[in-house]
Amino acid sequence: MSLRPYRDIYRRTSRQIHVGRVPVGGDAPITVQTMTNTITSDVPATIAQINEVVEAGADIVRVSCPDEASSAALREIVPEVDVPIVADIHFHYKRGIEAAENGAACLRINPGNIGSRERVAEVVRAAKDHGCSIRIGVNAGSLERDLLEKYGEPCPEAMLESALNHIRILEDHDFFEFKISCKASDPFLAVAAYQQLADACDYPLHLGITEAGGMLTGTVKSSIGLGMLLWSGIGDTIRVSLSADPVEEVKVGYEILKSLGLRHRGVTVISCPSCARQQFDVIDTVRELEDRLAHITTPITLSVIGCVVNGPGEALMTDIGFTGGGKGTHQVYVAGVPNHRLKDRSIVDHLVEMVEQKAAEIEAAEEADLERPAAE
Repeated sequence: MSLRPYRDIYRRTSRQIHVGRVPVGGDAPITVQTMTNTITSDVPATIAQINEVVEAGADIVRVSCPDEASSAALREIVPEVDVPIVADIHFHYKRGIEAAENGAACLRINPGNIGSRERVAEVVRAAKDHGCSIRIGVNAGSLERDLLEKYGEPCPEAMLESALNHIRILEDHDFFEFKISCKASDPFLAVAAYQQLADACDYPLHLGITEAGGMLTGTVKSSIGLGMLLWSGIGDTIRVSLSADPVEEVKVGYEILKSLGLRHRGVTVISCPSCARQQFDVIDTVRELEDRLAHITTPITLSVIGCVVNGPGEALMTDIGFTGGGKGTHQVYVAGVPNHRLKDRSIVDHLVEMVEQKAAEIEAAEEADLERPAAE
């Protein structure tokens, strides 16, 4: 019996599009998106939140354009942020046209409420004129009435048919710079719809479990649904939908990708759940470390293990390792090798300093590589 290597993920082959300067699909990295929850026409608040999520790692940011004031605000917002902006369009196709005119990099349209083929054609024309891409955003909660009557309820087949109908409209207008999503709040419905869609076309796919819930519930549901799809090679860009701060959506999105080995950003902390064998307070130590290391973007692995049962083994596989020892004296590892001992009172400060120094060394080495002349 032949098995593929357990770590290998073979991504589905898709064509590549661009959302502003960011490539999506093809061999491009899987991008992380989020959406603002400010009133878009409140320009200072919206810019501030966009900057917050960009600092957290967002590659693309979506903003809602429910009214003319919101689409007009893009004219002020777009020049002030360093990330492509997707305009979220529902019901009013003219908002899509205005958003394209005012600097949006991509227009998200919902087949269930955008209106007739003629209205879609006008949005496509605006996208062409202003260099926008489009996302066809199918949602189980807002499917077209005729499809609900045909299938009786939201189902993968209905969602696929909705997506394919709008693919044909865009293709009929000689427009191919688009991606597609088939979201549902039920992870299994979403996964089934995406699997069918992945087989039916080669366009890049935007993944999401919509209305997933609060921080805990939404993270679990999104991890299950997105994890199943990403592990099977499906997905080119993701958004984790949480009833929480958009910054948390970005963090969870990256953690999902990092867990699958698909993106690497910031410090990955490997830590034990703690037990009676722990030689220091693991839970509080890890909580404080994650907070104080949140500013690090360089990929680094750090193991924090409460005792010697698994500590040395985990340290073998991390850049920096820390294992609890007796009498308040613990072992620090560097690249898997015991390096020095450390007392209780300075654990967090010491490990933060080590990680920051490691990040600086990696960044310096990368800069040196870039500056080194190419061999003739």
